[in-house]
Amino acid sequence: MRLQKYMADCGVASRRACEQIIQDGRVTVNGIPAVLGMSVEDGDDVRLDGKRLTPQEKRVVLMLYKPRGVVSTSSDEAGRKTVQAFVSELPYRLYNVGRLDLNSEGLLLLTNDGALANLLMHPRYGVNKTYRVVCDGTLSASEIATLTNGVQLEDGLTAPARVTNIRRSTTGGTAFSITIHEGRNRQSRRMLEASGHRTLRLKREAYGNLKLGDLRPGEWRYLSEEEIEGLRACCAGAGS
Repeated sequence: MRLQKYMADCGVASRRACEQIIQDGRVTVNGIPAVLGMSVEDGDDVRLDGKRLTPQEKRVVLMLYKPRGVVSTSSDEAGRKTVQAFVSELPYRLYNVGRLDLNSEGLLLLTNDGALANLLMHPRYGVNKTYRVVCDGTLSASEIATLTNGVQLEDGLTAPARVTNIRRSTTGGTAFSITIHEGRNRQSRRMLEASGHRTLRLKREAYGNLKLGDLRPGEWRYLSEEEIEGLRACCAGAGS
């Protein structure tokens, strides 16, 4: 592995910045002053200003299809199944990015990158989240307008939502997609309750630039570097 990549993996700086640090003569490998283009192997003693460098734990982000009836916590006092059961064999300590309630399903992100998780959950950035919802009864035009413009809840008026793909469901209720960007607890369900409707099914289908795609309940996959950078871009765009 190139020395500058090893240094970047240790969290020193970007590869380009690490190249300059090497050229400045601040790095040694096995006691020998390092030069640009040098390679290192496992076990090599790499030091910056005399302090040994060790690689950080690999940062990973994965997308899980959380099934209904599963808890979005690391443990549960009632003994209910948690999302950790689906990733327990992975060699990482993973945390949820937000959560989906017990009876909701769909796209849930897990990561060991605390900085990224905090960025995605920060109220300032408000990353878009899209849900496929089925509620009882028929949504009237005025109720759709209320969902779109904002619903008064006990913790304040919600931000405008986007409601699309409205149709009659096979159960006799109304099916539609709703996109929100706030992180309030059970927000979509509460918005419908305030409009006089009960949520029969709620499935998160998209989070920022990500779509659930072909994943089935309980399945997961790693995000690519491009997808992770896309998430960061969503935060930058929402905060601008």
